[in-house]
Amino acid sequence: MTSNASRRQQAATNRSGVSPDGASSETGTMWQMRGSDGSIAMGWYLLPLRLFLGVTFLFAGLQKLANPDFFRASSPISIHAQIVGAAHTSPIGGLIGHLTGAASVIGAIVAIGEVAIGVGALLGLLTRVAAIGGLLVSFSLFLVISFHASPYFTGSDIVFFFAWMPVALAGAAGAPALDTWLAARSATGTVSGSDSNEGAMSRGAVIGLVAGGTALLVAVVAGLGRAFAPSSSKSAATTTTTSTTGAPTTTTTGGTPGTTTATTAAPPKGTSIGPAADVPVGGSASFSDPKTGDPSLVIQSKADTFVAFDAICPHAGCTVAYQANANVITCPCHGSEFNAKTGAVTVGPATTGLTPIKIIKGANGNLYVV
Repeated sequence: MTSNASRRQQAATNRSGVSPDGASSETGTMWQMRGSDGSIAMGWYLLPLRLFLGVTFLFAGLQKLANPDFFRASSPISIHAQIVGAAHTSPIGGLIGHLTGAASVIGAIVAIGEVAIGVGALLGLLTRVAAIGGLLVSFSLFLVISFHASPYFTGSDIVFFFAWMPVALAGAAGAPALDTWLAARSATGTVSGSDSNEGAMSRGAVIGLVAGGTALLVAVVAGLGRAFAPSSSKSAATTTTTSTTGAPTTTTTGGTPGTTTATTAAPPKGTSIGPAADVPVGGSASFSDPKTGDPSLVIQSKADTFVAFDAICPHAGCTVAYQANANVITCPCHGSEFNAKTGAVTVGPATTGLTPIKIIKGANGNLYVV
C-alpha cells in the first residue's frame, strides 16, 4: 500500500522532472509527455490552445504597433475612431466617451499589453498571469466593441475570453514552458539543500531578460512601421470635414444695363456638415451625424452625386471606411463589406447594412443633413 504522501511526492517528481534525491528523472522532464506512471500532464492537453492564443495576441499587438493609422485620430481605423464609435454602441459608452482625449495612450497600452500576453503564453512564463491578462483584454473588447455582435458567437472576443479560462486555471501544468523549467530548477535546489535565493534570483533574471527582449521587439516593430508607412492614410481615401454654418449666397440677375440685382439663395432646411468641395470626386469624407452624434461617411461617387451612411458597423460597432480603389465600404475589424451606393451588406459577418443618412448639396456649396 502506498501512502498519500508518497503519491504526492511521485506526482511532484513527474511534474518537475526531479527525483527525491536531486537527480533528474528520466521520465519526468518537461519534454517528456508521459510520466513514470503513464499519466499525461494537463499542460500537454492545453498546449495547442496556449500556443494559438499566444501567437494570436502577439500578432494582434505587433500589428497595431506597426500601423501608424492605429494611432492617427483622423484615420477611420484608429483607436480614436473605434472609441468614438463604441461610445454610441457599448453598454459602457458613457464611460468610454470620456476617453477619446487619451485614445493614443489607451491604444499603446492595449497593443503592448497584447504583445506581453502573447510572449508570456508562448514561452510559458508567468503563464497564469498572462492568461488572466488575456481574460481582461478579451472581456474589455467584448464590452467595448463586440457586445452587439449578432449572433453572439460571431464576435471573437467572447470566445477568446472563455478560451483563456482553462489556461488561467491550470497555468503551464507540466507542459514545455519556462515556468516548468524554473520550477524544476527550484525543486533541484531545494532537494540538494542549496540556497533558495539562487532560485529566486534565476527566476527574476529570466523574467527581466524576457521583458527586455519584448521591449526591444516592440520598439523595433513600431519604428519599422513608421519608417515604411506612407505619409498619409491613402488606403481609406478619406478626408475630414468640419461642420460649418451655411451662409446665404449672393448672385446677380439681368436687369437694367449697368446695374445688378442681388438675390439670396436660402440654404436647405437641415444642418450643414461642411463644404461639398471637401469631398473629393471618387472619394469620401467623414463627419459626425448632427442627429445622433455617430461617426458618419459621405461619398461622392461622381461629380455632385452624394450618398451618406452611419459609419458604425452594425456587426460589432467598429468604424467603417470607404475603399475608393474597390468602390466598397469595409469594416477594419472583422472584414464586413457594404455596397458604396446603398449601404447594403455584401460580405459578412455583418447581417444588416449601414444606416443611410439623407444628404443634399445647397446652392451655397455646403452639404446638409436633412
